[in-house]
Amino acid sequence: MNTGRVVSMYDKYIMDTYKRVPLCIEKAKGARVWDIEGKVYLDFFPGWAVSGIGHCHPEVAAAIKKQAKKLLHVSNNYYSRLQGKLAETIINNSFPGKVFFANSGAEANEAALKLARKYGHEKGRFETITCLKSFHGRTLGMITATGQEKVKMGFEPLPQGFVHVPFNDIEAVEKAITDKTIAIMLEPVQCEGGINIASPGYLKGLRALCDEKDIVLIFDEVQTGMGRSGRMFAFQNYGIRPDVMTLAKALGGGLPIGACVAREKFQAVLTPGTHASTFGGSPIVSAAALAVFDAIKKEKLLENANKMAAYLKTKLEALREKHYFVKEVRNLGLIIGVELSIKGEAIYKECMEEGLLINCTQDTVLRIMPPLTVTKKEIDTAIAILDKVFGKNEGA
Repeated sequence: MNTGRVVSMYDKYIMDTYKRVPLCIEKAKGARVWDIEGKVYLDFFPGWAVSGIGHCHPEVAAAIKKQAKKLLHVSNNYYSRLQGKLAETIINNSFPGKVFFANSGAEANEAALKLARKYGHEKGRFETITCLKSFHGRTLGMITATGQEKVKMGFEPLPQGFVHVPFNDIEAVEKAITDKTIAIMLEPVQCEGGINIASPGYLKGLRALCDEKDIVLIFDEVQTGMGRSGRMFAFQNYGIRPDVMTLAKALGGGLPIGACVAREKFQAVLTPGTHASTFGGSPIVSAAALAVFDAIKKEKLLENANKMAAYLKTKLEALREKHYFVKEVRNLGLIIGVELSIKGEAIYKECMEEGLLINCTQDTVLRIMPPLTVTKKEIDTAIAILDKVFGKNEGA
């Protein structure tokens, strides 16, 4: 079977909800993937940042294989040792509190918003402030929370109770707060929004506002969590803690998982019957997630992420000096945005043809997020491809 045959099956049987490129990936390992014809690619945006420690990491694969022979699923009406151990591990690496498990980032964010609304219900407070250019998921609630009109079109009327303000603007938040406000929800780094990085003063200001007005501060760390920022969680770069943090993507090492982590003050808000998830925190995905934590620790991947982030940033800055249309390089750890003065779609597609997989968001920002295991040699290969593609587009 070749790519054309697979494409024809998609055309006939699968809903057309994604803007796909003609690439059928057959296998993967580390920072590399192979297509169905056998061509190899360097993957610097692995699985939309899901494969944060590389594709098919040996620790994760071994944990899945071992658990698959014992128990795949157990109802959340019963106890699961691995789910308990995973929750303990998340708390020990973040802040005191409790965890609710789901299957995706959108579900984790829905849990966070339900927690906030439940907390504010008796006070008559239900509004959540989110940021323009944010992205929080594809459920009806989360497209409403998202600060981008393009994701909302055609789904009106939307749920009530959301207010959007500019990112990194504490005064805008202060003006938006009313007696109905119960939560402020944001990404420490707006990844889909163009790699917009929160300033330390902004997040500290939000923390102070929420403390003063009894507002739930929610950090969406679906894409920034699990070491990508150079710390286990992005909030740890800022010296503050959120009230609620959501996780997904890299947490499961390739398997679907979401987590809503609430600090002690809010850990008992959701009670039996108020929220649930049939598959949340299953033994198989808990085993995989625990293996991700183990690999990050054993292989010192946080240290590697910081070293390789600095190396990659230096190399990208050199490309900025060389190619006129490269405006800016922004990063927090291995969350990297290369902003262009030209459209980035052609760059992204030509890189794929040359064997490098990256992403383009907001039309002009190349999103580059290699696995935490990335090496200097792999970075040099990626830079050589980018340099070649940039050179071909000098006249664009």
